[in-house]
Amino acid sequence: MSPNPSQPLPGLLRRLAALFYDSFLVAGLVVAAFTLVYLPLAMGLGIENLEEHPLVRHLMTAWILFVGVGFHLWFWTHGGQTLGMRAWRLKLVSAAGGPVTLKQALVRYGVAVLSWLALGLGFLWILFDREKRAWHDIASGTRLVLVDPNVT
Repeated sequence: MSPNPSQPLPGLLRRLAALFYDSFLVAGLVVAAFTLVYLPLAMGLGIENLEEHPLVRHLMTAWILFVGVGFHLWFWTHGGQTLGMRAWRLKLVSAAGGPVTLKQALVRYGVAVLSWLALGLGFLWILFDREKRAWHDIASGTRLVLVDPNVT
């Protein structure tokens, strides 16, 4: 589906800047989430070395993944903007221009990970696609648009 001509499409550098911004936020959130769970385990149960407790280590890994992925899924499905996207005036919408569903957000996140694993080729696809879509945009039926700074 073609984008609305009245909504400008963001380029690769703006997308990467928002991603870079969000990476700091997610890192801080993950550290806080880890600390919130690990400190009581270490102090209350004496679990200081997670390598000695495989079940606890796997549960902590799942918790950290939940927090990191959940950050994006929450913001994408509740307003279409992470904090980094808001700072760089980006908004995620469905291909039809409406809100993003949880299924679309999950597909988008999964394919974005694959895009990075393919040495960033999924993101570089923006340079060749006439609608400036990355692999995860195409697969999830979503797109990024620029938000007018004068509209609240």
